[in-house]
Amino acid sequence: MDLAQTDEQLWHAVVRGDGVAFAAIFDRHGDRVWRHAWRLMQHRQDTEDVVAATFAEAWRHRKRVRIVDASVLPWLLVTTTNCARNARRSIRRNERLIAHIPLGPDAPDAADVAADRLERLDAGSAVARALRELPERDARLIALVLLEEVPLADAAAALGVSYGAAKTRMHRAKAKLRAALEAAGAELEGVTA
Repeated sequence: MDLAQTDEQLWHAVVRGDGVAFAAIFDRHGDRVWRHAWRLMQHRQDTEDVVAATFAEAWRHRKRVRIVDASVLPWLLVTTTNCARNARRSIRRNERLIAHIPLGPDAPDAADVAADRLERLDAGSAVARALRELPERDARLIALVLLEEVPLADAAAALGVSYGAAKTRMHRAKAKLRAALEAAGAELEGVTA
C-alpha cells in the first residue's frame, strides 16, 4: 500500500473491501479520532469504545462515507461525535437500570455507584459539558471547526449543509457555547467561594 496516497484514493480501495487500505486510514487518523472521542467522553474505556464504534461504522457504511477535500477525517469526526452521544445515552440507560436493581444487605447502593459513574463522565472539561448542551448539529459543527480545526467550508460539506448555513449556525452555536461556559464559570466560583 502506497502511503503517499490520499484518503480519497485509499477510500476507493476500502469501498472495494481492501482491509489494508482501511488499516492505512486508521493509522493516519486514529489518533485524531481518539483525541476527539476523549474530549467528548473523558473516560479511557468509553473513549476506546467510541473509537472502535466510529471505525466500525466507517467500515459498515464505507460506500456512503462522504469525502471532503480528499479527506475522510471530517466524516470520521462527525461519526465520532454521534457515537459518543449514543454511548452517553447508553450509559445513562444502564445507570437508571442499575439504580432499580434490588440490593443485598452488604452491597453498595446502586444509586451511589451510578452517581459516581455519572460524576466521572461530567468531570470532563467545561467545554465538553457545554458541547453536550448544544443541539446535535451545532455540537458537530463546533467540534469540527473549533476543536478539530477543520475549515468551516469542509465542516459544512461533511455535515451536508451550505457554507452560509454553516456560518450562521457557527455564529449562533459559539454564542450559546460562550454563554454556557460563562454560566459554568459562575457556578464554579459559587462553589469555591
